[in-house]
Amino acid sequence: MQKTLSFLKQLKNNNNKDWFDKNKPDYLGAKEEFEGLVTKVIAGLAKADKKISPEMKAKDCVFRIYKDVRFSKDKTPYKTNMGASLNPDGRKSLVAGYYLHVEPGASFLAGGIYMPEPAILNAVRQEIDYNPKPLLKILSAPSFKKYFKGLDEEDKLKTVPKGFDKNHPQIELLKHKHFIVVHNLNDKDILAKDFDKVVLAGYKAMQPFIEYLRIAAGN
Repeated sequence: MQKTLSFLKQLKNNNNKDWFDKNKPDYLGAKEEFEGLVTKVIAGLAKADKKISPEMKAKDCVFRIYKDVRFSKDKTPYKTNMGASLNPDGRKSLVAGYYLHVEPGASFLAGGIYMPEPAILNAVRQEIDYNPKPLLKILSAPSFKKYFKGLDEEDKLKTVPKGFDKNHPQIELLKHKHFIVVHNLNDKDILAKDFDKVVLAGYKAMQPFIEYLRIAAGN
């Protein structure tokens, strides 16, 4: 992943169209390298998660590097990372799945449901309310804890979600608005020859969590 990290480092310091156009061949080389990695990960993941098709294409999972700046104060035109969402229907899927983010000094792998629609959020909360034991078992499993400290707390409610009792035994889980787990990666991880295996190991550790969310959401 040397081409990818090198290009992204340069892009961070030269985030403008003139530089990007002049260095388009380097971008295309980095994009090809990243898509090659995603292709390997798809092949491995499809063996462990039957809802991931081995026929899925990397290009259907990888996000565009071009930013939508219409509603952003930051008008730099390009993302300084490469990301891919490995879900049953690719990056546009709303089903619980896996995510990979490569950015110099800020890479990570993640999985779950981010910004779920209200109906899905309610369904997951209801599952936690009625059937929390499988989730608690997943979150406490050594194989899971090796990679993840628990649910990411981004946007977690400070108050009790509507319809639930403040004394509910799982109230802290119910306060979550996103149901995702994150494992940070350093540049040395990214540059490892077996980086695809590093990613797959993290994904396999989170797979029971993904399956719990899919069942909760009716997927």
